[in-house]
Amino acid sequence: MEVSLKNKIILVTGAGQGIGNELCKRLSSAGCHVIGVSRSVTPLQDLKRDCPNIETIAVDLSDWKATRRSLDHIKKVDGVVNNAGIAIIKPFEELSEEDFDKTFSINAKAVFNVSQMMASRMPNVGGSIVNVSSLASLRSFQGHCVYSASKAAVDSITRSLALELGPRNIRVNSVNPTVILTRMGRENWSDPAKAKPLLDNIPLHRFGEVSEVVDAIIYLLSDKSSFMNGHSLPLEGGYCAC
Repeated sequence: MEVSLKNKIILVTGAGQGIGNELCKRLSSAGCHVIGVSRSVTPLQDLKRDCPNIETIAVDLSDWKATRRSLDHIKKVDGVVNNAGIAIIKPFEELSEEDFDKTFSINAKAVFNVSQMMASRMPNVGGSIVNVSSLASLRSFQGHCVYSASKAAVDSITRSLALELGPRNIRVNSVNPTVILTRMGRENWSDPAKAKPLLDNIPLHRFGEVSEVVDAIIYLLSDKSSFMNGHSLPLEGGYCAC
């Protein structure tokens, strides 16, 4: 199946590392004009060095007004990928107000803010918004209380925007991965004793690769998914089937 996004303008948050970084590179090589957004300047400079055609914007997405100022010059987009996120994983009793507010500011409020801005910049022929959620929005895991709640909020935003923006032919979907083997993912799940209980519940008996999430996002950005709207797509090797 050939998927073409050539000449499309795609904004990607969380572009400095992991899934967002690889997605920006893949979209750029496919002929897209990519706008990569991250809080960290150095990874954006590295991304720009590797892909000079990518436009980069450094901004802390937890700052509502700063985000609006930084993205205000963008006049048109065909697609948005809300990928930026943080994970504060600790027991429920140890989570603080700061943990709660920081998690929701990035994982939920920034998704709402960026989507609200960019939806008004999508052409009349429509567009696609893809939110990067998590399997943790659909299943409960130890230490994930605030993280899971924030990603459940992302799924709810996804469904609500699919309803409200659908009449304008703007589709909104999410991808919900389990552990993905980014650099951070490999570091956090390299201990077999930690990984085994989760892997035992994944019929494929492995974690996901970055490319597999990128493939799903590109599909949802493209016209090949033109009748998909309001879905949360689990990328979990069959975990939910158990």
